[in-house]
Amino acid sequence: MQRLIDGYRRFKSGRWPEERAHYEELATKGQSPEYLVIACSDSRADPATIFSASPGELFVVRNVAGIVPPCESDNGHRGTSAALAFAVVQLNVREIVVLGHAQCGGIAAALDSKLVADVPFIGQWIGLLEPAIEHSAHIEDHRMRHVMMERDCIRLSLRNLMTFGFVADRVKAGKLRLSGARFGIADGKLEVLDTTRDEFVSVE
Repeated sequence: MQRLIDGYRRFKSGRWPEERAHYEELATKGQSPEYLVIACSDSRADPATIFSASPGELFVVRNVAGIVPPCESDNGHRGTSAALAFAVVQLNVREIVVLGHAQCGGIAAALDSKLVADVPFIGQWIGLLEPAIEHSAHIEDHRMRHVMMERDCIRLSLRNLMTFGFVADRVKAGKLRLSGARFGIADGKLEVLDTTRDEFVSVE
């Protein structure tokens, strides 16, 4: 905890005075982010850092592998789905970005379940990636398959987003846009899904 307290103190003495007025405005007027970013929980791939975002700019949902589950109507606990609904219905975000990243542990576990055999809950969660696993099954090179899986996970999540009626309705009405991107941890490169060609293209 001490490391976090020290970090807070640096924030309070450095960044806080510079942005105090902005924080006060957010406290008074509330949040109105334009973007919902659905990303992996991986500590190396923080959306606010990658996109140089200011407080109040991004509404962020993070989970293992950055997965969007399909819409399900039972009474289970739906953390990602609840956050998605709040961002779209309540906050009226204008764009949803599914952000994947290189060296994703969730993807590695989906390809080799033995990696997380003793970890509770993970198996069923990454089982959502089964369609992507099947799509890349013909690739023999492990590294290439891992990269393809990272991209296919983003594609799958984008398809799953459209199973939510409140998302599909807004997309069809032109009020909401869906985008996909992948961040390279080692090289810092960002690639964005070009939906017209169904290919990831580097923004550089």
